Amino acid sequence: METIEPLGAAALYSIDFAREKLVGKSVVALTGAGISTDSGIPDYRGQGRVARHPMTFDTFMGSKEAQIRYWARSYVGWSRIADAKPNGGHFALAAAERLGQLTHIITQNVDALHQAAGSKNVIDLHGRLDTVRCMKCGATMARVDMDELLRALNPDIQKDANHEFTPDGDAELEAAADFKIPACPICEGVLKPDVVFFGESVPQSRVEFAMSRLDAADALVIAGTSLTVNSGLRFARRAARAGKPIIIVNIGETKADELATAKIEANTSLVLERLFID
Repeated sequence: METIEPLGAAALYSIDFAREKLVGKSVVALTGAGISTDSGIPDYRGQGRVARHPMTFDTFMGSKEAQIRYWARSYVGWSRIADAKPNGGHFALAAAERLGQLTHIITQNVDALHQAAGSKNVIDLHGRLDTVRCMKCGATMARVDMDELLRALNPDIQKDANHEFTPDGDAELEAAADFKIPACPICEGVLKPDVVFFGESVPQSRVEFAMSRLDAADALVIAGTSLTVNSGLRFARRAARAGKPIIIVNIGETKADELATAKIEANTSLVLERLFID
């Protein structure tokens, strides 16, 4: 895990300024992959990384070969997500919720680490990787149960922790040609992780609920996301149109920097701990 740089003078000044803007206000947080890097889960577009995109929805649904490729990689990569623990940023937001400062977390992450840290009001914008859904009948199962099915069908496949992983629990490796995947035990339909793939739309009811929580809040804190995709950027734009303070905590540029009341370029764990509970 990378060494965390201490907060510099510029970051501390920006945090103090941001705290003043949040005093007495109800806050909604929007989080992305950057908040989970301190838990050992890499992001897609962090500094020094080559931008990559996971399998798209159309590719996954388009062929059995693509489904085999996804599940073979996910079978290896899932353990990194399953074993990850919340970090200081997750715990800071959970504490802010308990103190009444934070009303909801809207997260683009699928790792469920906010819930593991104790947050109750979490909107999983892109779903959760710990659940699997049948694309035919809609039945769900726990990801750990899917893992058991995969293990039973592929007893000779070894999980190697040395592979490179992505935020979606996908390992960078070539899938074994003879890897076997199960069908839905109820209807024989295609099983897919209950997350929003690239090219797939976030359910409208989920978006509307998240927007309503943002509308009811006084301010927006954005942490660990470059807002490259519109599913997150639209919340920043909506908050800006309403004149709400927007605090961005992210190392590197974001698509909402020009909308920010304060931009803090520093480690999310250190900043959120000081922003809310220091």
